[in-house]
Amino acid sequence: MASRRPAASTPDLEPPTAHPPMGQAQRAIRLLQLSDTHLFAEPDGRLLGQNTRETFAAVVAHAQAHHWPPDAILFTGDLVHDEQLAGYRWLKDRLAQLRVPCYCIPGNHDRVDLIAGYLDPHAIESLRVIQIRDWDIVLLDSSIPYEEGGYLLPHILAGLDRHLKQEPKRSTLISLHHQPIPMGSAWLDTMMVENRADLMKIVEHHPQVRAIVWGHVHQALTTHHGTIRMLSAPSTCIQFQPGSAEFAMDTATPGYRWLDLYADGTIETGIERIDAYPDPLRLNDGGY
Repeated sequence: MASRRPAASTPDLEPPTAHPPMGQAQRAIRLLQLSDTHLFAEPDGRLLGQNTRETFAAVVAHAQAHHWPPDAILFTGDLVHDEQLAGYRWLKDRLAQLRVPCYCIPGNHDRVDLIAGYLDPHAIESLRVIQIRDWDIVLLDSSIPYEEGGYLLPHILAGLDRHLKQEPKRSTLISLHHQPIPMGSAWLDTMMVENRADLMKIVEHHPQVRAIVWGHVHQALTTHHGTIRMLSAPSTCIQFQPGSAEFAMDTATPGYRWLDLYADGTIETGIERIDAYPDPLRLNDGGY
């Protein structure tokens, strides 16, 4: 099911969230992108045979061993698969233990009111900017109520363009849930951002946009659109097989993307994965 959103309109742009100065001036900003956790209300909730609480915990433990502490964690949607309150409460308790700023974008398997109520109070905003030192991290809500695919409302695009015009010298990373470019999988590419051409037309005119990152696709992609890095992240649970015409699972293990953002606008990034699934994969399952 798709995200539920109150009928009342929301502001175009939340005031930027400023972080205090961080240690050494030239130290890279470390972001972790966790996506598509697909948690359930019940502790033994499973997606295609995998306990998604267990896979999430394993991914977080790997991140804590290899890329900790980050300056922030971006959750790029599909946090709770069954959209039940207990799943968001469980995740709230886990995130409180991390003691790291966490920012959440709703996906098509989410209730944005519960994300805002339990995880990230500003998730209700359709466009917001997080300022971390020399960088702007822009969070866009691409979810459509009761739909699997994505769309960016006109006021979101207008707000993004306005912000980029106002801050031409601040390196910018844009994040959203749905993919803004084709992934090369026929079934998955029916669920892209419908008006992705409008988004790309805007960012092409603003050279401070260094990267766009997204979730939804349960696989890692690293490519370019002109000078812009285009980056998707694996899921913390099951993975989709790249290049598949129909739904198919991949044998790649759960993981996350790390990003190091430098003051000169350069980015270093990579994918980390856990060693194995907690339970045997069910590769012949026909979807979810």
